[in-house]
Amino acid sequence: MKLFDSHCHLDDPAFDPDLGDVIARARNAGVAGMIIVGIDYKSSKKALRIAKSEDGFYASVGVHPHDSKECSDAVLNRLRDLAEDLKVKAWGEIGLDYNRMFSPKSVQEKWFERQLEIAIEDDLPVILHERDTRGRLMEILSACPVAGKDAVVHCFSGTKEDLKAYINADFYIGITGILTITGRGNDLRKIIPMIPRERLLVETDAPYLTPHPEKKHTRRNEPAFVKSVLLTLAQIRKEDPEDLAEAVWENSCRLFRITGRESCA
Repeated sequence: MKLFDSHCHLDDPAFDPDLGDVIARARNAGVAGMIIVGIDYKSSKKALRIAKSEDGFYASVGVHPHDSKECSDAVLNRLRDLAEDLKVKAWGEIGLDYNRMFSPKSVQEKWFERQLEIAIEDDLPVILHERDTRGRLMEILSACPVAGKDAVVHCFSGTKEDLKAYINADFYIGITGILTITGRGNDLRKIIPMIPRERLLVETDAPYLTPHPEKKHTRRNEPAFVKSVLLTLAQIRKEDPEDLAEAVWENSCRLFRITGRESCA
């Protein structure tokens, strides 16, 4: 199977000691494409550097809601400079997080709206982060002309009603290792069949959210483990894993506008 990890953080310091081995394991597992996702200027710059070192690896740039309090127009201008590189395929991870509240709501919303404007102006797909906003994320998105086909809801683990709203908005849905975990993933597994096949993406969010069965052996997630997410997804949807992997690959390339010349044919 040819796999695409649509959301990982290989720039995280957790990978510094053995990044080469992590990449080799991903290749051996069939991971031929991945998006290395930035959460601030420093991580976005590092994500791009790693992406430029490997065929099939790409980056995104943006300021995570946790880091909104550190955002500024100057930071966003520097990110826009990074985004001129052809290896940058999206703006994100951006959005709202009302769970941990590392940045005040008003600050999160201000810089989320500004980054949406930039993504639209620069014609880049958007990687969305949402947690415990009770519809506020969709309210903001409804007021901004973001095309649904140009956005993915990263690490979806919401309710049936949330999923319906995202599907109606034509968003892509990113599925992580949460799907594989007994207990935490129970509700998600029940609604997975609702997602149109052409809107599915798989991701690791590495080094976080290690899936089963790898979770029994290591706390650190890595891109190679996206295969476990795909296999569980296929089992739940009662689809052939290779057929589903091919569909997810095509979805990833379509969203991030990756062409055959860029090793995504």
